[in-house]
Amino acid sequence: MAYQIPRGTADVYGSKSYAWQELEQRLRQFCFLYNYDEIRTPIFEHTNVFKRENDSSDMVNKEMYTFTLANSSTSLTLRPEGTAGVVRSFVENKMYSNPDLPVKLYYMGPMFRHERPQKGRMRIFNQFGVECLGNKSPYVDVETITLAFSILKSLGLKDIKVCLNTLGDDASRDAYRSALKEHFAPYYDELCSDCKRRFEQNPLRILDCKVDHDKEFMKNAPSMKDYLNEESKQYFETVCSLLKSLDIPYEVDDKLVRGLDYYTHTVFEIVSVNSSMGAQSTVLAGGRYDHLIPYFGGPEQMSGIGWALGMERILIALESEGILLEEKPGLDAFVMCLDKEAQTYAFEILTQLRANGFRADMDYLQRGFKGQFKAVARTQAKFAIIIGSTELENQVVSIKNIETQVQSQVPVQQIIEYLDKEFE
Repeated sequence: MAYQIPRGTADVYGSKSYAWQELEQRLRQFCFLYNYDEIRTPIFEHTNVFKRENDSSDMVNKEMYTFTLANSSTSLTLRPEGTAGVVRSFVENKMYSNPDLPVKLYYMGPMFRHERPQKGRMRIFNQFGVECLGNKSPYVDVETITLAFSILKSLGLKDIKVCLNTLGDDASRDAYRSALKEHFAPYYDELCSDCKRRFEQNPLRILDCKVDHDKEFMKNAPSMKDYLNEESKQYFETVCSLLKSLDIPYEVDDKLVRGLDYYTHTVFEIVSVNSSMGAQSTVLAGGRYDHLIPYFGGPEQMSGIGWALGMERILIALESEGILLEEKPGLDAFVMCLDKEAQTYAFEILTQLRANGFRADMDYLQRGFKGQFKAVARTQAKFAIIIGSTELENQVVSIKNIETQVQSQVPVQQIIEYLDKEFE
């Protein structure tokens, strides 16, 4: 029977795994610079962590993997996004009592959504995200956007732009919701089935519709900026002013509402404008949320902001611009054992090399000289360490520099010293 990987998933192996490791390392380095600590939350949570009352998002309504424990009514859900679990942990572990707010956290790992697989959109996908919790300030908003933009630019991405909008405070959003319902009401029968649901739950989400976006009534929809109160307007103007002062290019997109219902004030996306990205051009997105911390039982009026990037999409965006991250590195040394009786001797030397920090391997298939030398080439080893019965008898090894083709005989006690000098 042939076993195949489930639809919407992928194996990562070989040289691809080194690109992932390089990406992960760079992300961690930036978080270290910006004073973000890592948090690791469970892969599944109680369903009500994600499924909150009257949530209109597609993720909650159509895409979650939810299951009930055997002989129990407990409903659990594989995490479809990272923010909710991080905020749950922030409240449960009383991190809000930290005297040095905001608490800055980052996460990295697999998420799960049951949706139609396509390029850059998998059913199991890996997400990296940051959450800055406990403080509400346009300076904090701009810091998180700066972190995001800096990461992408450091990777070499050029075909990107920041799209920015504000959803305002509660009063502004309520006024805007009413205006949208009044605008869309005459066209209700023309809305897609999802937008009919959104009309009652959260009409702002209609603006994010991929089905109706080209219809005339969508193009003529009211703009959020016309319904902002003075406080919300000043908050957003400060965000824009700070971005300008840091020379971070952005565009205000008043149709940008994001796919989750908990956002308030600043929302943003960083998108790739490279044509090869196709429909999945958003590589990073996030925004501020004023009510999520109180929802989980945390202090009232305590706010947070965060963003997440799809790691698969970042790798696709890099590839589309011809940028390759770290490929599988070559070996420092490959041990060639030419006689069976010398195999233990060769294995001991291999272990010694590794114990001293050299990346090394050896032949276990008892191939001949020619076959083993092909393995030296395939592993891109810098040195071949040749061992046979003569080397065993004399307690030496023959070390060949692959680049210079110079071969030297070295006493076993001096192997590490010899290689250290060669690598200086």
